[in-house]
Amino acid sequence: MNSRLSAVHELEIAEAREYAGLHRYDGIVQDLSPSGISAGLARLGVGPAEPDPHDQAHLVAAEAGLRTVFGVAEAHRWNPMVHLANLDLACYDREYAPAEERLAARRRHLAAWPDAVDASINSLDAVPAPVASALLPAARGLTAALSQDEPGAAEGRAAVDRLTAHFEAAATSGRIEAGLGSAVLASLMADGEAISVDLGRLAEHADAESARLKGLLADACAALSAGTPQPELIDSLLRDHPDADGIYAAAGDLIEEATAFTIDHGLLADPGGRCLVGPAPGSRRYAMAMMSWSAPFEADAPSWYHVTPPDDAWPAEQQEEWLAVFSRTTLPAITVHEVTPGHYAHGRMLRTVAGDVRRSLFSAAFVEGWAHYAEELLLEEGFRAEDPRYCIGVCIEALLRVTRLRAAIGLHTSAMTLDEVVRSFETDAFLRGPAARSEAVRATFDPTYGRYTWGKLLILDLREQARASWRDGYSHRRFHEALLALGAPPLGLIGDALA
Repeated sequence: MNSRLSAVHELEIAEAREYAGLHRYDGIVQDLSPSGISAGLARLGVGPAEPDPHDQAHLVAAEAGLRTVFGVAEAHRWNPMVHLANLDLACYDREYAPAEERLAARRRHLAAWPDAVDASINSLDAVPAPVASALLPAARGLTAALSQDEPGAAEGRAAVDRLTAHFEAAATSGRIEAGLGSAVLASLMADGEAISVDLGRLAEHADAESARLKGLLADACAALSAGTPQPELIDSLLRDHPDADGIYAAAGDLIEEATAFTIDHGLLADPGGRCLVGPAPGSRRYAMAMMSWSAPFEADAPSWYHVTPPDDAWPAEQQEEWLAVFSRTTLPAITVHEVTPGHYAHGRMLRTVAGDVRRSLFSAAFVEGWAHYAEELLLEEGFRAEDPRYCIGVCIEALLRVTRLRAAIGLHTSAMTLDEVVRSFETDAFLRGPAARSEAVRATFDPTYGRYTWGKLLILDLREQARASWRDGYSHRRFHEALLALGAPPLGLIGDALA
């Protein structure tokens, strides 16, 4: 592999190992100390160029993004997520290799925890109090899967105890303000995407999209139950959900239905493979739903669609509020997003794209934008057309995503307080209680989580360009396959799909 490409992977080892499937990094933790980050940044850009111009532009964008993440925003100093991903052992759970091989890698990884935690504590000297508080459960979850007699478990627990104590101190004494400022947020969003961004204009696009979705939602609610006030109707729909155990069976049925529809309507080829459903690992319960796919450089193995049940320790009403996320109205859209034609189908295509860059460097804005685009794509094509609840669910999920974009811009430009962000998720995205606060707090440690809506809107714009350019030669499948043949490209480079 190109040494210049490897330098990028070495600054994001956790992602390269799990999502690209570069298992030469198994058992290895990244040096996230200040000196380790400096050394990694110095290696960027050194080595041969990629022969394909698109791939070279993609590589240059990835380098620029990492220089911004670690050199400008200094995420290793304030964002525990970087460090938690570095320690996480859940990457060895999937069956990408024989069990004994994965176990040996896990033990090497666990043995490296004490030194890695020391490096993390050395780096994490600027953690805001809201970020520390939000990620304490994820830090504690790192040890959830350790058995009592596992080699290195005692030392690993002691190391995580030191790390959580560091977070607890930051939660008490860290700065209250978690905003990064307009300039840093704009750079974080744009530099790795080979594109420029005007936050003010993007906020206007978000407002327009929110208004469009609210109109679509109003029409669907009227079609389902004319005369019922929208808040009352949506509340009743969100309360209609499986219990915590029933989510998995309901999601499995939806995978089959959405996949068959995607194939039958010529949106994509059959993705093949196996997608299993189950609870998220303890270290990943900061996300309500997520995909862990069979990665491009791995032998084929099952992917996992993870959903996060409510905490059993919560009061009954809080558990009910959390389960509303997986209602029979919203779970179909979530499953389309996470599985087919969303993340799972995308991951299957990544296994076949040409070149190491396309198979191993992923624009998060494209990955999430594609999956979000998939939700409304199925609505356009008539998925469950006889049941307005699918449209309602798509709108609710889309309003959640566009509220993320507005929240991130508002919080990090100091236009909104954290409490105001919480209220925006309650009023605009129909979340309640801990679910609304969880989404709001995510903006503090995931400042670019507005990427879902941003990516979707740019893909839709490109689709209209494809229609105009290809005319009678246009089809959804042609457009989708041309776009995904680029892998997961930076948003500024997606236009190459039309060549």
